[in-house]
Amino acid sequence: MARQLRDQDITCSIAQAAAVVGDWWSLLIVREVARGHLRFEDLLTELGISRKILTERLRHLVDHGVLERRPYQSGPVRNDYVLSEVGAALAPVLISMQDWADRWIVGDGTLTGVSLPNSPPARRVHSLVGTAIPHPLRLPTSGGGELEVVDPSLPTVLFAYPATGMPTPLPPGWNEVPGAVGCTLENRLFRNAAARFAADGIALRGVSTQRQDEQAAFAEMEGIPFPLLSDVDLRLAAALRLPTFRSGQTLRLKRLILVVDPERVVRHVIFPVVDIPAAVTESHEAARTLT
Repeated sequence: MARQLRDQDITCSIAQAAAVVGDWWSLLIVREVARGHLRFEDLLTELGISRKILTERLRHLVDHGVLERRPYQSGPVRNDYVLSEVGAALAPVLISMQDWADRWIVGDGTLTGVSLPNSPPARRVHSLVGTAIPHPLRLPTSGGGELEVVDPSLPTVLFAYPATGMPTPLPPGWNEVPGAVGCTLENRLFRNAAARFAADGIALRGVSTQRQDEQAAFAEMEGIPFPLLSDVDLRLAAALRLPTFRSGQTLRLKRLILVVDPERVVRHVIFPVVDIPAAVTESHEAARTLT
């Protein structure tokens, strides 16, 4: 459980944060709630934790405002545990930890925008097949306002990309990062194929960690006919544990494609994406099987 802060740590915000979420189980509970596992029994199953420890950690996280209880049943009362605004703000912390471990613990320290096919990040992404994207999950969109990441009535092709170089210049050394280059090309290829996707009843969504205004400017310049979603707060990345790399002091999504059915279940994954034109075609063919 939480440590009692020493007097010399009272003014240290790192120590203050560690006192709330620095415990192993507390961090993993936040991870699982971000992934959409909201109920006590689901958390037990996902974490392999004892009922006593889970009860204690949930109470601790609720008491500190990280989680909120939301009743879904009365007689007896049963609660979902959902992230509060405080808890949702931990998403970048979780993804920063994941990114650090992907590079330095399970990786060889190389800064890269791709992953080897059988690497832990690749296995993590491919394990999404058959799982549901949490609901609701709305992100800022290039068209203004917010939009659900999955179309509620059509199969959705959701492609994640690191960043486009317009309208904001890319950081120094971008071209030297394997897998970083090609985002404008990818958007153009999906743009050129958008009419075929629409004719077959398939929704398209692009997503990056760029700001909403940057995506809106890019969409206008390039004539992008589908929404570009801004995961600047890393909510989608945390919900799906998507792989990232850090460039220009910003976490960027690695290039990947998810094909999702209207019930929000991931049916097909393309990762790593090593041939962008072939991946566009593959995603179209996979989505057509869901229509």
